[in-house]
Amino acid sequence: MNPQIVIALYKPHEGKDAALRALIDQHVPTLRKLELITDRRAVLARSKNGTYVEIFEWRESGRAHEHPEVARIWEAMEQVADLPSLDSLEEASRTFPHFEPIR
Repeated sequence: MNPQIVIALYKPHEGKDAALRALIDQHVPTLRKLELITDRRAVLARSKNGTYVEIFEWRESGRAHEHPEVARIWEAMEQVADLPSLDSLEEASRTFPHFEPIR
């Protein structure tokens, strides 16, 4: 499988923004350490409604589901955030949507 760009969305539950950010801060470094993503710079941004938009490039997406470290992060994310689809964002309905840069 060729590398693929992925857009992951995380909308924090009420009062869980800091907990979610801590998990997001672990996410890409863990994926990179396990060689699941490429060296392409990951982007983190935020929608007007507070949803985080994380963009990175998989080497091979299916392999991530086999790693307990990744599963631990994903399971913890599901406890503090919803995982909405891209079309749920107001910005997605516009040509050239803009997001607040985080990193």
